[in-house]
Amino acid sequence: MTGLIEVKLTELNQLFNSMDPSPFHERDLDHDAEEFIVSWAQEHPKQHDLRLLVHLAKRPSDVADAQKLVADSVAHYFEYRAEMKLHDLKRLMREGRASLIIGLLFLGVCQLTATLLTPAAANWQTVAREGLTIIGWVAMWKPLEIYLYRWWPVLALRKLYLRLSRMPVEVHCAPST
Repeated sequence: MTGLIEVKLTELNQLFNSMDPSPFHERDLDHDAEEFIVSWAQEHPKQHDLRLLVHLAKRPSDVADAQKLVADSVAHYFEYRAEMKLHDLKRLMREGRASLIIGLLFLGVCQLTATLLTPAAANWQTVAREGLTIIGWVAMWKPLEIYLYRWWPVLALRKLYLRLSRMPVEVHCAPST
């Protein structure tokens, strides 16, 4: 089954970021256009293929060229976004590794210090031991958050961008008057 995403524009330039000086096929999509396409893609089940249909009210001078331009631009843009998400994921995993090493070292120091405080008669030593144990485990919060929760939304968005980069794109123009 195919999930259809329809975008209605007055003219082709509305699809692209007007501030990007790159050639058309390498230009960024307009933020609103990207957000619209991504949000509609997220509503379709993951097992559905996606297809983008761009409706233009103003007919471009060369419709075949517009078709190729839009298809190439959309594929290029979402491939680029997928690549950036891969970089984000790698950066997040590096941050997770560094946080894990720091957290484990800090937890070890806290546990060693807590062990050295003998549970003798002094209540402050018991409180200090328990406090060091808690503080040591709190230091593990960030690496656990990264490795349990933060990586998979980045990976899911990367997969969505890859799906969007492979989707067929069609341009339908209003009849010329």
